[in-house]
Amino acid sequence: MENFPVINLENINNNVEERKAILEKIEDACKNWGFFELVNHGIPLELLDTVERLTKEHYRKCMEQRFKEVMASKGLGDVQTEVKDMDWETTFFLRHLPDSNISEIPDLSEEYRKAMKEFAQKLEKLAEELLDLLCENLGLEKGYLKKAFYGSKGPNFGTKVANYPPCPKPELVKGLRAHTDAGGIILLLQDDKVSGLQLLKDGQWVDVPPMRHSIVVNLGDQIEVITNGKYKSVEHRVIAQTNGTRMSIASFYNPANDAVIYPAPTLLETRAEETEQVYPKFVFEDYMRLYAALKFQAKEPRFQAMKA
Repeated sequence: MENFPVINLENINNNVEERKAILEKIEDACKNWGFFELVNHGIPLELLDTVERLTKEHYRKCMEQRFKEVMASKGLGDVQTEVKDMDWETTFFLRHLPDSNISEIPDLSEEYRKAMKEFAQKLEKLAEELLDLLCENLGLEKGYLKKAFYGSKGPNFGTKVANYPPCPKPELVKGLRAHTDAGGIILLLQDDKVSGLQLLKDGQWVDVPPMRHSIVVNLGDQIEVITNGKYKSVEHRVIAQTNGTRMSIASFYNPANDAVIYPAPTLLETRAEETEQVYPKFVFEDYMRLYAALKFQAKEPRFQAMKA
């Protein structure tokens, strides 16, 4: 199997040839993987180190013991058969756009709140830059995807902070069950030592390699709809490990609740000969309502249901 795509953004704006080569790599990753890993992405490395340190401190101080108690109360430490309705993870969510809830989350130190706020601003900028690179590759006007996501109040942007503690029975419990992401574009800062994230490619589960200071990018269902299937959201999961706690900070740049999502008309024109299939038109909030109930099932019936 070919190597997982790692893309160096360092010279994206330096010269035409370099830009062309980087855009080709992004195009290949979007078409054939639905995932890629970015290095030299412009987010200061000291900020990444700070966010990682504070996330791990917060987990040890506020979440580790609570997680053990919850899992013990559910009898999951001693499970004998496969668990299909739970994940071996402990999480909290931060909302950044359209308005922030960082000040309302209990147990976060001031230093942690400040770092996460700064990190979110950098990720928002990177997400929008990436959406414009996708537009360039797709032949859409600059800003098309951002506009498609905008709705009346601007995009939804939030972060899921997760930790995957050591699991005594990883063959019976998933860290996170297989799913595609419902939204737009997802940017992940993951643990650089403890692995576990896998994606499904050509019927096989492939590891997403942990790499220090990288940002892993994957595409959600809304990008698949807007590109009418040229780019696809890809199923992924987290495997629980017996050793080490895996940190995962995934930020979701999603459409506004009232954004109307549909295939870009110019892509339908250019692909008319290739495909009879046209993806549905719907309001993002309606899709999310359906997704909440069917997250761990195949995405195709969700798209079908939105057509109806």
